[in-house]
Amino acid sequence: MISALHSFAAIGKSDMGFPVTLILLFLIFFVSPACAGNPALNSRGLEQRIDFWKKVYVQYGADDIIIHDRIYVNLIYDVATEATLDAKITEIENALQEIRSNLNKPCALTPRAASISKSIAAQGLSLSADLIDGLLSNIHQQAGIKERFRDGIIRSGRYVEKFREIMAKHGIPTELALLPLIESSFQNARSKAGALGVWQFVSGTGKSYLKINRKVDERLDAVRSTEAAAHLLKDNYRALGTWPLAITAYNHGCNGMLRAQKLHGSDLPVIISEHSSPLFGYASMNYYCEFLAAVEVYEKYPQYFGKLTLDSPDSPAEKPTQLKALPPSTRKAYVPSKRTAVAAARYKVRNGDTLSDIAQRVGVPISHLMAKNKLKKPLIQSGQVLLIR
Repeated sequence: MISALHSFAAIGKSDMGFPVTLILLFLIFFVSPACAGNPALNSRGLEQRIDFWKKVYVQYGADDIIIHDRIYVNLIYDVATEATLDAKITEIENALQEIRSNLNKPCALTPRAASISKSIAAQGLSLSADLIDGLLSNIHQQAGIKERFRDGIIRSGRYVEKFREIMAKHGIPTELALLPLIESSFQNARSKAGALGVWQFVSGTGKSYLKINRKVDERLDAVRSTEAAAHLLKDNYRALGTWPLAITAYNHGCNGMLRAQKLHGSDLPVIISEHSSPLFGYASMNYYCEFLAAVEVYEKYPQYFGKLTLDSPDSPAEKPTQLKALPPSTRKAYVPSKRTAVAAARYKVRNGDTLSDIAQRVGVPISHLMAKNKLKKPLIQSGQVLLIR
């Protein structure tokens, strides 16, 4: 972008016949959004996912539970509270079943079903029985984190300037200094899974880059752990060759992303759509989009949160805090009605499915599915038909 502006400026008014200022204005207002930021952080094909996570960060708060599709994440059916969640999911299931029963009679839909039908069409999806069956299986809940994200922006003032310096020193995108927004909200936090610090290193990975023993744990040192994160991210990039994959590997692991890349190539939207792995689930497929959404909101935070006073770099250090995990859903897996009970004997694997997800939906143990389908490992592929009963 800068080189292009310099080239136009060098031409001058006399060569072009109109002021260079007009050219600059044209570039500013009409340049493709994909070129507006860092071109290494490509968002093409991920716009709907990024839009969903922006809503999670700035529109929905701690009391909001977004009911949406696990695969088409920006297909939002409703927003509930803990008290209304079960009733609203039942209402959505009934509406989807109504749509399935009236595919050739859309005028017969009730207002609720018609509204959901329009939401599905707005995602560019063509209504069919198979699609509706998939949507019924993939109803998902996501808590809003508006307050937590806002607090993370405020805390970022302690660290961001130094973190950007470290990223620049290592020759990697300085936007990566904001990755703690989705890891820890810039808290020196401890997760239930044992991840620790602003960068949320687990012990196994951390020991490759940091000193971790009974006396010292450098995961709690913001500067040292940032150096370690920069090394890890750079190693991921060297192995995978693109930043979307390298950043996803921070969550999913480099070896896991190398396997996905070998099967599907280096285009992350293709991997999200086609890769089937027990470990490549909702968190992994959304991680890069969460990050891009976080960067966009951070860079425009006054627009979303008003004027904020960010912490200063010399603010007192925080004691390690426990990251709050979302409470597990107590809702039972979707059980087909009598009209579709025959179909429950088999299940056709869809994009994004894991064996764990399917087992939860149909209400049987993973071991049962593996034994019934003679699977030595919990690996499945899109299009595969599994025996359930």
